[in-house]
Amino acid sequence: MLAALPELAAQIIDEARQRGRITIGEMTRLTGASRNTLKEHFKRLLEQGRLVRHGTGKATWYTLP
Repeated sequence: MLAALPELAAQIIDEARQRGRITIGEMTRLTGASRNTLKEHFKRLLEQGRLVRHGTGKATWYTLP
């Protein structure tokens, strides 16, 4: 399943699985990828139903469904 995802998206899913929840800020620090690039990956993962968003604004975090 993860093999079909771009590497960065697979990393997001993997970190969410390991940590229980993840934020865009944490992924920025872990990967060194730009915030805008990560936001696009998070958006696609949300649309695909692979992540669930909690909270709003700076307090937003993501979990696996």
